Amino acid sequence: MSSVNLNTSFLFHQGSRSRSPTFHLFHTLTKLPISSITTKKPQKGNRFFPFPSFSVSAVLTKEDVLKGKDENKDSEKPAFNFKSYMVSRATTVNQALNDAVSLREPQKIHEAMRYSLLAGGKRVRPVLCLAACELVGGSEAMAMPAACAIEMIHTMSLIHDDLPCMDNDDLRRGMPTNHKVFGEDVAVLAGDALLAFAFEHMAVDTAKAGVPPARIVRALGELSKAIGAEGLVAGQVVDIASEGIADVGLEKLEFIHVHKTAALLEGAVVLGAILGGGSDDEVERLRKFARCIGLLFQVVDDILDVTKSSEELGKTAGKDLVADKVTYPKLLGLEKSREFADELNKDAQAQLAAFDPDKAAPLVSLANYIAYRQN
Repeated sequence: MSSVNLNTSFLFHQGSRSRSPTFHLFHTLTKLPISSITTKKPQKGNRFFPFPSFSVSAVLTKEDVLKGKDENKDSEKPAFNFKSYMVSRATTVNQALNDAVSLREPQKIHEAMRYSLLAGGKRVRPVLCLAACELVGGSEAMAMPAACAIEMIHTMSLIHDDLPCMDNDDLRRGMPTNHKVFGEDVAVLAGDALLAFAFEHMAVDTAKAGVPPARIVRALGELSKAIGAEGLVAGQVVDIASEGIADVGLEKLEFIHVHKTAALLEGAVVLGAILGGGSDDEVERLRKFARCIGLLFQVVDDILDVTKSSEELGKTAGKDLVADKVTYPKLLGLEKSREFADELNKDAQAQLAAFDPDKAAPLVSLANYIAYRQN
């Protein structure tokens, strides 16, 4: 394969939603597993809340321990406990999701919504939203409805993505996909219902938390753009249209993933920053951070798809290869893809340098988790 020049400067256009295509990467990825998050098996008889608990296992590296030290002093600060943070936040998010989407009439549609919404998952997007809000001085309560809304929309995208007319997948998070359990018709409607309710829940419950209306309106606008024809939907459409095409290049691949995957991660962080009262400068720094980790998430996903088993991933491995989809390993090779992931992680964390390091620790750790996750 001919040499490929890559850079991440496209991510940093101030205030711009447009993305340009080229990258330049030449760094070595240190393959250090930071953590993995897994769901427990559903308890028999618990029909409506199939995944009431989960576990987070974190492997701290020497690099992580050193981050807890003050280089200018002999004293040592305690390292940020990513495992405890994720357990606490994911538990709170799961409870909020369970409370928001309760079982009521019509029961079948609410069962289907809850089946996928409460099926474990890493809760990366809602936790990013909460962390960004607190970083700029907001509270958990101010961002929790938005965090839940983002997870509802993410779940909708997974339900629809798994449908026979889309990726036609049978497995999601180690369980049968929604349409395999409830049928295609109900699965489509469950996704539609989650999408609609996400906006209602965010608008109504964020106001109850005392967030000024102007912030709520601005955040709703950001969320709409992230998931519509300029965001998630755009990426999905181009992704479908690119299947089987031999000459799909980096420009189109970037467009697909910046929109299909990164846009919602960006939305999660930006919503938290807006609702927490961040300044325009803080919001834009966090937007740039989120664009990097959003693309990073997909690059790592592509790598895992060709290096892990279905059992390890909790979803069908190698399906992109079978569908003849263009991926970063396919275009760049595995090692260059890993180097690009490392570049994106470094660029993401550089955007956090202007913030208080203690307050930024959750976002730093989340970026590392996304970079080094194993499923």
